[in-house]
Amino acid sequence: MSQKNETLSLFLAVIITIGLIFGGLWFLMERWAQLSGTASKPSETGNTNNPINQFVNRCNVANLPEGTFNYGGSTTWAPIRKDVDFILQTQCPRFILRYTQPPSGQAGSGTGIRMLIDNQLAFSQSSRSVKAEENTEAKQKEFSLKEIPVAIDGIAIAVNHNLNIPGLTVAQLKDIYTGKITNWQQVGGPNLPITVYSRSKEAGGTVEFFVENVLNKENFGTNVSYIGTTTEAVRKVAVNTGAIYYASAPEVVPQCTIKSLPLGRTSGQFVPPYQEPFIPQSECPSKRNQLNTKVFRSGDYAITRNLFVIVKQNGQTDQQAGEAYANWLLTPQGQELIEKVGFVRIK
Repeated sequence: MSQKNETLSLFLAVIITIGLIFGGLWFLMERWAQLSGTASKPSETGNTNNPINQFVNRCNVANLPEGTFNYGGSTTWAPIRKDVDFILQTQCPRFILRYTQPPSGQAGSGTGIRMLIDNQLAFSQSSRSVKAEENTEAKQKEFSLKEIPVAIDGIAIAVNHNLNIPGLTVAQLKDIYTGKITNWQQVGGPNLPITVYSRSKEAGGTVEFFVENVLNKENFGTNVSYIGTTTEAVRKVAVNTGAIYYASAPEVVPQCTIKSLPLGRTSGQFVPPYQEPFIPQSECPSKRNQLNTKVFRSGDYAITRNLFVIVKQNGQTDQQAGEAYANWLLTPQGQELIEKVGFVRIK
């Protein structure tokens, strides 16, 4: 009887020992799974802290390739690069955009397209259309250039707050920049010489667009003074009552130190690039003038243009990257973000 009890005690001890071993292993495996974020029983909402799950759940851009892609071009696009592209890369961290300056000269639409043709960029950003000669050069390298419009922009005219003038026609603006009109009195303003500022033709798409569409391809007059940046021009206009300058509307309309002029196709029918009522300098910066997006989109404002993504059509990853990027900007989210940085949605 004593031997049977000893055998039973030994059997129970073995069973308990095995149970403790398996129980300990099960506990360690569960603990490891929790720490590594791969617990066998997922929560109802999913593991939102896992970076891979975040990528899968948040990056919903069709045909977006992985990798690093050089891009660049128009300085008008700077707000989009800063605040819109950042969102895309946050949502899609495997799609890396690297802004690339030109090896020589100033950044701009033209240099961006030049770099695209020379295979220095995957795609470019432009504030003007592709020129026929640029497409011809691209075709000599066995690909073509496709422009995809993603936003609407306007050209705003900056003048000093103390200049008393209701507006300008496009024809008057042309005559000012070609040197035919040199005094504000000639367009209904005070007897004051006009100080004319522009960036150089080499500066980028905005100047090229202005020469093409406002000056009708005529040359700037000898009265034009060239400056390097819009920031520099705004400073000069702010301290010179007779000064005038033009730039992308988001760079001009919200400024406190200068004001933007209404424009018209005919005299007396001026359309402001800002939402009325005009906010005076005394209330800025607590309040700022906002873009008159309605007249930009309708075409009632005299000088508007599209912003383009320029895509290299070569059937390779660069084309895929450019088209996916443009398509994302055309989504409801992309268009909303474009509007928030000061441009006008195109759809």
